[in-house]
Amino acid sequence: MALRHYTLDLSLSAAVDSAAIVPGLLSVFDEQEMTVTVHDTSGHGYLATLVGKNGRLAILRVHSHGLVTIDLQCYEDDNLAQIDNLLNALEKKLKVLLNGNITRIKRLPALVRGAKVDRYWPTTDGRMSEYDIDRVVYEEDSAYQNIKILHSRQYGNILVLNGDINLAESDLAYTQAIMGSGKENYAGKEVLILGGGDGGILAELVKQKPKMITMLEIDQKVIDGCKTHMRGTCGNILDNLKGDCYQILVEDCVPVLKKYVQEGRTFDYVINDLTAVPISTEPEEDSTWEFLRLILDLSMKVLHPSGKYFTQGNSVNLTEALSLYEEQLGKLSCCVDFSKEVVCVPSYMELWVFYTVWKK
Repeated sequence: MALRHYTLDLSLSAAVDSAAIVPGLLSVFDEQEMTVTVHDTSGHGYLATLVGKNGRLAILRVHSHGLVTIDLQCYEDDNLAQIDNLLNALEKKLKVLLNGNITRIKRLPALVRGAKVDRYWPTTDGRMSEYDIDRVVYEEDSAYQNIKILHSRQYGNILVLNGDINLAESDLAYTQAIMGSGKENYAGKEVLILGGGDGGILAELVKQKPKMITMLEIDQKVIDGCKTHMRGTCGNILDNLKGDCYQILVEDCVPVLKKYVQEGRTFDYVINDLTAVPISTEPEEDSTWEFLRLILDLSMKVLHPSGKYFTQGNSVNLTEALSLYEEQLGKLSCCVDFSKEVVCVPSYMELWVFYTVWKK
């Protein structure tokens, strides 16, 4: 059973004597038949825990520097109207007791902890995002990763790999950005997609009538999940591994890329949809950076001299990691130049950086 955690904070213009406000607040809890236990804070304000018969737990803290905090926890099946009334009563009582000493009142929506369906993901720079996810529609463990597809009322179905949000059915902006934001003409061209198991890039490319698209996706179970539950992204393109102008090879892209290099095969476009730029800024110690550099180098070797390489970067806030990635572009086996574009991807709840790379 999940737990709902409510918070009510009051910032004060001056510190307050707890003896002046605590009795009034405790009277509100008394009405809810909650038993109080006062704790020793060694002179750092007032701290009490209050426990109700129905499993409710409240923590009342009057901080010595001018802050009052109330945390209230209850089970998910508790009477939420009663909880709301309790918080309203506490807020009203505090306004009376503090009599103009309040500079700010902040009451946050409940944090649901321990729910069967997780709704919370941190942004890349450590802020918390809450999604309106209401159910798991697909979950499998493959040989490579944990695969989940979750349903969001706002974003549609969302592909989550190893706990990391990859793409939602609402995220056409991501697909367009990693294809060059409508500035490229793919008609009659040879295109290589690395990854892309959700089928979004492939579905959009086919519309532009390229000569041939080769897609290298290592995980068949990602394809299986997406072709059933992400059709808002891929349409019917994943129903068949081959079509008039595309082929999906369920293989590790590294040996295939090495084979293409040996054969001298080239592509007009290489689209890397494998992984974001690593958050770690220690490239010599992080195998993800090593993998990224390997993919970059092999991709440049199979890229036509006039071709372009597209990839995602990461959040615009990760300036240090992005700068480190740009340094890697200067260490490839050939000289390259690049441009970048910042795009709002709906389900990421962050601005995201995309790169275009070409040979000089």
